[in-house]
Amino acid sequence: MPAEWAPHEATWLGWPHNRHDWPGKFAPIPWVYAEIVRHLGRSEIVRILVDDAAAELRARRDLGKAHVTTDGLEFFHIPTNRGWTRDSGPMFALGRDGASHLLDWRFNAWAKYSDWELDDAVSARARGKLRLPFVRPQRDRRRIVLEGGSIDVDGAGLMLTTEECLLSDVQARNPGFTRSDYEAVFLEYLGIEKVLWLGEGIAGDDTHGHVDDIARFVGPGTVVAAVERDPRDPNHARLADNLRRLRRATDRAGRRLTVVPLPMPAPVIFAGRRLPASYANFYVANRCVLVPTFDDPNDRLALATLARLFPGRQVVGIHAVDLVWGLGTLHCLTQQQPAAP
Repeated sequence: MPAEWAPHEATWLGWPHNRHDWPGKFAPIPWVYAEIVRHLGRSEIVRILVDDAAAELRARRDLGKAHVTTDGLEFFHIPTNRGWTRDSGPMFALGRDGASHLLDWRFNAWAKYSDWELDDAVSARARGKLRLPFVRPQRDRRRIVLEGGSIDVDGAGLMLTTEECLLSDVQARNPGFTRSDYEAVFLEYLGIEKVLWLGEGIAGDDTHGHVDDIARFVGPGTVVAAVERDPRDPNHARLADNLRRLRRATDRAGRRLTVVPLPMPAPVIFAGRRLPASYANFYVANRCVLVPTFDDPNDRLALATLARLFPGRQVVGIHAVDLVWGLGTLHCLTQQQPAAP
């Protein structure tokens, strides 16, 4: 599986339609998506999942109102339960021949929600439209549950993930799976030769520990790690533990990683609920890096940090205070399709 900063053929998005994901706050969400599409469409194809022709028409209308050109957009009529494409949409890896392969992991709505059948079928339905080699990862004849937000790779055989997400007893993703089971699966299907296991995710994350809110590869041997300076915040201890683990970690050659701290925004709370606001949920596209912002003084620090780490790309803040009410932001919504070398 290539790193996210490797060249993309396209980015996949699921156009928002489930109002229950943003209860009482759905109205601004299509406008946030329009901004995402505006920036992505300048350098790569944007492939958008919609339920049907009527849904495509509504999406085109919203994009038109925001003066977003639809050139370079491709709409796929594939119905979904939700729009969190990172976790439920197709994932891609390169075969030994250099061709893209579509990976169809099983999706069970983070072992939390009852409506997931449409999302689980997205990759199989995309297969017929893309005509790519198709792989359905299995172990002991059982399909493997894996969400894209639970892993992050450097494209050279190294992966980040968390114990909370994949190994916790409360998660009914792959009952009975051990650390070594996961590592064997990652080697077989993603070419991962070394897994760096972090501990817990951030407060408010209903996926129970997705790594894309806490630590991300930003280049060969370099990782950003979310840090919380306030010792009274529940994120302080867990992020400090992850930072210690990363500073002790080495790459496949035994070299220490370069670990760059990334600040956290102040807590974002709505209707009495702590939301998973994190700058680590950025998305790396061909010519830009889209970063969630939260009307917080640390917005500028996070943007400046990522701008230094991605000097060849434009770093763009996307207002995510409304978006995070859906319990995810930019990385959760997007999935990259790598370009064949």
